[in-house]
Amino acid sequence: MNKIHYLKGDAVYPQARGNIIITHICNDIGVWGRGFVVALSARWMAPEIEFLIWRKEGNDFSLGNVQFVKVTPVITVANMIAQHDIISKNGVPPIRYDALETCLEKIAQKAVELEASIHMPRIGSGLAGGSWKVIEDIILKTIISKNIEVYVYDL
Repeated sequence: MNKIHYLKGDAVYPQARGNIIITHICNDIGVWGRGFVVALSARWMAPEIEFLIWRKEGNDFSLGNVQFVKVTPVITVANMIAQHDIISKNGVPPIRYDALETCLEKIAQKAVELEASIHMPRIGSGLAGGSWKVIEDIILKTIISKNIEVYVYDL
């Protein structure tokens, strides 16, 4: 079985060849503008534009759903809705682990289809307030168990 590869660098500049899926967490209220998405939008505008259209149209715009946006011939960005709102309420952080697991299952299917590796920052452990240990376990269960390469970037 593979393991998660931890790298120094920026996930918007993946350090691999072949087909790549860059994945990140979005909120379910349709706000875009803080955290990793700032770097993502600085490199490619399409993920933000498509996310905002998705929110406006409302087609499956809910926790647990993923939008795939092709930004180059070999790089696809996965906008995962796995965060409820943008602030903690009653001590509960915005991350929704069950939605994240559902999203990552969908991303694993897409990675198999595209023969792609998956690249990400430490999703869900920043503004979403999640525990990296819990998130890492979800990644192991949903992606690594399917023998898909995963790269996690720390700036």
